[in-house]
Amino acid sequence: MPKQIVDKFGVNADKSIASLKNDLAKVRTGRASTALVEPVQVDYYGTPTPLTQVANVTTPDARTIQIAPWEGSMLGAIEKSIHAANLGLTPQSDGKVVRISVPAMTEERRKEMVKLVKKVGEDAKVGIRNSRRESNEEVKQAEKAKTVTEDESKKLQEQIQKKTDEKVAEVDKLITGKEKEIMTI
Repeated sequence: MPKQIVDKFGVNADKSIASLKNDLAKVRTGRASTALVEPVQVDYYGTPTPLTQVANVTTPDARTIQIAPWEGSMLGAIEKSIHAANLGLTPQSDGKVVRISVPAMTEERRKEMVKLVKKVGEDAKVGIRNSRRESNEEVKQAEKAKTVTEDESKKLQEQIQKKTDEKVAEVDKLITGKEKEIMTI
């Protein structure tokens, strides 16, 4: 049981970090990224379908996203879906592919994005700390129920704290990397 508590904490902390990575992928950096258009749903014969399931999405250079539909008839629907998604991006079609030019961000916009990244990172840290608190409470309950000794309880809490520190450091590393990416022109 004691090892299960530490393992459960690790799984919950990893979920917080996975959510953070997912959120960070959606933050604009001034560079073209396929993650910018991943949430777009295209009307595919009456069914909302993820863009990546009806077209090949690539980034041929740092400022362009290229979308090549598998069916030529999907061009108009793809353009319409990108406009409807309110991404702040303007698609342009040449009859075969849709190209989206990602404009360079202003210094002010970059600073706003950094603030957003820091907030998302702080939310991830809060999630990790909440998992730590829950795990520590489970350890204390196990101690009260006499399923673990006081010494084991202290060791478990130390293990949980050590893992917390590791996960928070991982979050800090991810945030720092994303900030550098945003501020790089």
